Amino acid sequence: MTRYKNQLKTILKLILTGLALYLVFRKIDTAQLFEILKTIQWIWLVPAVILFVLSKVATAVRLNQYFKNISLQLSEWKNWKLYLIGMFYNLFLPGGIGGDGYKVYLLNKHFKLPVKKLLQAALLDRLGGLVAIVFLLFGLFLIVEVELDFLESELWNGLMVVGLILTIPGFWLVQKLFFKDFLPSFWSANAWSIAGQLAQLICAWFILVALGIHNNILAYQLVFLLSSIVAVLPLTIGGVGARELVFVYAHQYAGIEEMAAVAFSLIFFLISAAVSLMGALVKVDLKDEQVDSPSD
Repeated sequence: MTRYKNQLKTILKLILTGLALYLVFRKIDTAQLFEILKTIQWIWLVPAVILFVLSKVATAVRLNQYFKNISLQLSEWKNWKLYLIGMFYNLFLPGGIGGDGYKVYLLNKHFKLPVKKLLQAALLDRLGGLVAIVFLLFGLFLIVEVELDFLESELWNGLMVVGLILTIPGFWLVQKLFFKDFLPSFWSANAWSIAGQLAQLICAWFILVALGIHNNILAYQLVFLLSSIVAVLPLTIGGVGARELVFVYAHQYAGIEEMAAVAFSLIFFLISAAVSLMGALVKVDLKDEQVDSPSD
C-alpha cells in the first residue's frame, strides 16, 4: 500500500511540475531566455556555487545542533555527508521516504533513538530555515519598493516592523511549547539558520552578476526568498516550476526583468541539483558515532 502511495505521490509531483513549467514557458519568450543564458559570465558562478555549498553546510550544522539536544553525537563531517544524502533523496527520489525520512530511518536503526525525537529534530530543522527566510523577508519588504498600493501603506510597513520584532520570540515560544528538548540550542541554531540564508542571498547576488544584472538586486533577492518558501512546499519535484512561477508573476510588481529572473531561477536550480547529486556518491559509516545517554 505504501509503495502505491509513493508512486501516486511521484506521479502527482511530476504532473504539477510539468504544469508549472508549462505555465512558465507559456508566458515567456524562450528564444530570448536562451539568448540571456548565452551571455552568462561563467566565472561568477564559481563563488555562487561555493556560497551555495556554504549555505548548506550552515544548515547541516544547525541540524546537528538539534541532534546534540537528544544526546546524539555526530561528527560534523559525517553529519554533512548524511545531509548531502538527504539532499539527493529530496531532489532525485521525491516519491520515496525523502531525505528527512531517510535520515530518521538510518539514525533510528543505528542508534535506537526514538523516532518521535528524530522526527521533531527534522521538523524543527525545516521550521528553522523557514523562520530565517520570513525574518529576512520582513526586513526586505521594508527596504524594497513593491508596486502594490497596500504594500506601500503605513499599515503594511508597521506590520513588517512588528513581524521583524516578533519572529524570533514567536519561534522561541513555539519551541518552548512543542519542542522543549531543543531549547538549549535555540540561539546557536537560529544563528546558523540566518547564516545559511545570508549565504544563499550572496549566492543569488553572484548569479545575478553572472547574468549582467546590477540594478534592483534587493528586489530580486526579495522575490528569491518568496520563491524559496513556495519551493519548500512538497508540490513539485525539487521546487522546479514553482520557483519560476513566482518570478514570472512577481516581476511586474518588484521591478525586475522577467527573462533575467527566470534565467536566474533556472541557474539556481542547476547549482542546487549539482550539489545534491553529490549525495549519490557519499556513504556514511556511523559505527564510531555514539549517543551520550539513553533517551526517554
